[in-house]
Amino acid sequence: MKNKHSGFSSSLGFVLAAAGSAVGVGNIWRFPYLCAKDGGGLFLIVYLILVLTFGFVLLTTDVAIGRRTKQNALNAFATLHKKWKFLGYLTFLVPALIMTYYSVIGGWIVKYFSVYLISDGTQAAQDGFFTSFITSPVSPIVFMLLFLALTAWVVYCGVEKGIEKYSRYIMPGLLLLIIGISVFALTLSHTDENGVTRTGLEGLAVYLKPDFTGMTVSRFLNVVLDAMSQLFFSLSVSMGIMITYGSYVKDDVDLNKANNQIEIFDTGVAFLAGMMIIPAVYVFLGRDGMAYGPSLTFISLPKVFAAMGGVGRIIGVVFFLALGFAALTSCVSVMETLVANCMEIFHKSRKQMCAMVGLYSLITAVLICLGYNVLYFELPLPNGSNAQLLDVMDYISNSFLMPFISLLTSILIGWVIGPKWIIDEVEKNGERFGRAGLYRVMIRYVVPVVMLILFLTSTGLGNIFF
Repeated sequence: MKNKHSGFSSSLGFVLAAAGSAVGVGNIWRFPYLCAKDGGGLFLIVYLILVLTFGFVLLTTDVAIGRRTKQNALNAFATLHKKWKFLGYLTFLVPALIMTYYSVIGGWIVKYFSVYLISDGTQAAQDGFFTSFITSPVSPIVFMLLFLALTAWVVYCGVEKGIEKYSRYIMPGLLLLIIGISVFALTLSHTDENGVTRTGLEGLAVYLKPDFTGMTVSRFLNVVLDAMSQLFFSLSVSMGIMITYGSYVKDDVDLNKANNQIEIFDTGVAFLAGMMIIPAVYVFLGRDGMAYGPSLTFISLPKVFAAMGGVGRIIGVVFFLALGFAALTSCVSVMETLVANCMEIFHKSRKQMCAMVGLYSLITAVLICLGYNVLYFELPLPNGSNAQLLDVMDYISNSFLMPFISLLTSILIGWVIGPKWIIDEVEKNGERFGRAGLYRVMIRYVVPVVMLILFLTSTGLGNIFF
């Protein structure tokens, strides 16, 4: 059954919508805290190498599969090979898991936006504000509901009227804001109660300089796993999203050029987000602040805005509004994939499936919110961190399922279908695919081996071998 959607109106529309999917809380919320946790510059180097190799291969594969089959992920793999139909259903699990917590994080952003909108924002900069908010039983659910309702409405409107229309204006504005705040973060300085003064430029050195302290083979593999899980999350690969978006791309679009633009835009924003947040964390909280994990953005940035004085409130309003839109475009792409797949499974209308997926998202997001109070627990993960409910969902989807899906996809394309199938689609209109040779080697030999190692590491089995 062919994809019924009319598709993106232009190459620019696809690039901006795909970048909107890629550039979201993955870059601005997730990238900086993983970078801080994994040795700053070390994580940065590993991530950049992975983007230029694995990111390029996985993004090219997903988009080409989508455009050539003109189907969403659920049926695209069955079209490639009937015995591999199960892989489409496996990719369906990833957005289904991500959807459980994405709107929760979106709700956090809405909360901070409202704080800066109705007050001077000083309370958001106070120690303990974020923790008291997420652990309260009602407030996080209310803000999550607002964000989820907006997401469902955009998906209901469809790709051209919804995703593409808003991405065209939001993404350039967000980029300008991030650049501005990044530059300001480097000018900061703070003297703590012990009389120690730290500057933004020292924080930049912490961000860029690789830290090999206590590095072992097992520890390094966990850094690679974190970087790869970030790449999956950030580029929206190996979860069916880019296959779905690829099915909306018209045949005259230069896929190689479009994919390169998505890679550059996404990686650039991730780098700038790290430059915006990590120096600021170092200035106000020192190296100890690097351990804040997922809450890094919500604890450190309000302190930066407070240091700006009166203009900080305005920057806070604009920043959390832009971050909210970035989160919205990413959440929309996750929900769009679920809705498109459910329309195929249940043969129902977009309206009906929006309602069904929305209800599922609502119930699971409420449970995630309660994971910080009523349902609170701490579970040690194979990567050494202690996880709550949100972290567990994130780990299963990004560090467990995605390497496994990438492993199977690389075997299917590399050894069953053949790399030529993808390369032919990229060169469909006579375009030159400059990295075709790299693609062949990566998809057949490198991706399967590395993904197997990462999958073993994510399950804890890697400790036996390494």
